[in-house]
Amino acid sequence: MNFQIQIPATAVLGPALAVFALVALARRRREVPGWRGGPLVLRLTTALYAAAVASLTVFPLWIYGGDYRNEAAWIGQIQPVPLLMADLSMIPNIIMFLPLGFLLPLLLPRLDRGRTVLACALVGLGIEVFQLLQYLVFANGRSVDVNDLIANTLGGLAGYAVLRAAQRTATARAALERVTFSPRAV
Repeated sequence: MNFQIQIPATAVLGPALAVFALVALARRRREVPGWRGGPLVLRLTTALYAAAVASLTVFPLWIYGGDYRNEAAWIGQIQPVPLLMADLSMIPNIIMFLPLGFLLPLLLPRLDRGRTVLACALVGLGIEVFQLLQYLVFANGRSVDVNDLIANTLGGLAGYAVLRAAQRTATARAALERVTFSPRAV
């Protein structure tokens, strides 16, 4: 039996964001700490950012079967040598993870530079592993590239640097303190 199924981002991320919005609304109404004002805006921004990253890295999800299934060996989908095929395509990955490096220390104020960069690297690794699993299970043609992981990590580091630079000005520091979960500067 031959088949091709496409699962669009909106079919999964739309309901997921709707559920998040309902949970946020319920917690805000119950006056749960961290679910009002600036912290709520931060949580909503992070949820939208996560949905955007998922829409770029996971969706549309294609599922192939029968004659449509990709017959190429999965090992050919992996580019394990760093910077061998590095080019300008790394720039979008750096840009994509810049907000993560900025948002994580606001969400978790105890994160220092090292832990933020490690978290960004682990999220990037998770995306690459998930893309490999998609290829193995659904034969959808996604590739896994160590350069994407390097670029994602650099993007997280750049986002962290932007946050710290912004916190050096009194106006930006005050605005950031209103959205973070801690009364002190992050």
